Amino acid sequence: KGRGRQVIAVARTADVVIMMLDATKGDVQRKLLEKELESVGIRLNRSKPNIYFKPKKGGGLSYNSMVPLTMCSEKLVQLILHEYKIFNAEVLFREDSTPDDFIDVIVGNRVYMPCLYVYNKVDQISIEEVDRLAHEPHSVVISCGMKLNLDYLLERLWEYLALICLYTKKRGERPDFSDAIIMRRGASVEHVCHRIHRTLASQFKYALVWGTSTKFDPQRVGLTHIMEHEDVIQIVKK
Repeated sequence: KGRGRQVIAVARTADVVIMMLDATKGDVQRKLLEKELESVGIRLNRSKPNIYFKPKKGGGLSYNSMVPLTMCSEKLVQLILHEYKIFNAEVLFREDSTPDDFIDVIVGNRVYMPCLYVYNKVDQISIEEVDRLAHEPHSVVISCGMKLNLDYLLERLWEYLALICLYTKKRGERPDFSDAIIMRRGASVEHVCHRIHRTLASQFKYALVWGTSTKFDPQRVGLTHIMEHEDVIQIVKK
C-alpha cells in the first residue's frame, strides 16, 4: 500500500536483508514479507540457477542438460519460451531446476541476496518455541528490551555481509590494531592499495603479509595475493 513498491525496490540494491519479526506472532509476517519481496524479483537465500540461456536470431531451439531433470522437460521449456515469444534460443541446464528458476533466468532482472530472519521479543514466548525458532535456517532470536543475543546477531550479520577486517603495519613498528580496513571477502592486495590511496598501486614494490592467508609469517606477496580476515599487511613502495 502507499509507497510500498518504492520502499521494497530499495532492497534490490542492498547487500543483505534483515527481516525483523515478532516472535509472538508466528510465521505470518515472514510469509507475507517473503511474498512481497518475491513479487519485485528478490530471491532470498537462494543462489542463481545454473542455467545457460542465450536468445538467437534463427536456428530454432537447442536444448541440452548435463543432469537428469525431474521438474523440467523439453516440452515445458518450449512452452515457457513461447509464452515470452522466444522461438530461437540455446538452453543448457547444468543443474536440476524448477520451471520458476528457468523463468527467472529468461526474465533476467532477478536479484539473489542473503537474508537474516531476526525474531524479537523472545522473552515473551516459551523456551521450546525459542529453541524451535533458533534452529530454523538463517534465523536469529533476540530481545531488544532485555538486550539478549544482540552480539550474536552482529556476528551473523558480519558473516552474511562477507566482510573481512585487515590491519596495516609500518616498517619497524607494531601493527595498528586500533584502526582496521574493512574489505569484501576475496579482496586482493591491489584492492587494499586502492583503499589506502589511489596512487599506491602504481608505486607498489611488494607487500609483507602476516595471517591465515600466508604459508609462513611474514610472506612476501604481489598485488594478486588474496587477503583473509584479520591479516596484517605492510606495503613497501618502489
